[in-house]
Amino acid sequence: MLHLKRTTSENKDFQSLVKQLDAFLAITDGDEHDFYNQFNSTKGLQHVLIAYLDDTAVGCGAIRKYDEQTMEVKRMFTTAQSRGNGIASQVLKELEKWTKELGYKKCILETGTRQQEAIALYKKNGYQQIPCYGQYLNVENSLCFEKIL
Repeated sequence: MLHLKRTTSENKDFQSLVKQLDAFLAITDGDEHDFYNQFNSTKGLQHVLIAYLDDTAVGCGAIRKYDEQTMEVKRMFTTAQSRGNGIASQVLKELEKWTKELGYKKCILETGTRQQEAIALYKKNGYQQIPCYGQYLNVENSLCFEKIL
């Protein structure tokens, strides 16, 4: 049975999942991995979600304040053996719920053009592509999305 746990970036299961995510992205991002990785620090994240299947951590995501109305979705990941079961959608929906509870109006995020599964996930969950923002402006392989909550 799937269980979602709210926690922080200090959580050891989250740290383990992020290591797996970074290893995956190092392959898919190729030469651009160092550029993207500089924006993915998990230090001090106060709004982290971990998905557990029974007692095993199988997915995660986080939100952090972008501006007064917006939270940015970060570090979305599902383990390879757990993909295709709707876990990432459940994590994303819970992050959106948490965003609303905190009084924010929308979520934004960035993903790479090579992350086809991620792009499909965000579109399936009602995210609309927007112009790239912040550090992702003019980055050829970045796609940015938002969802008004």
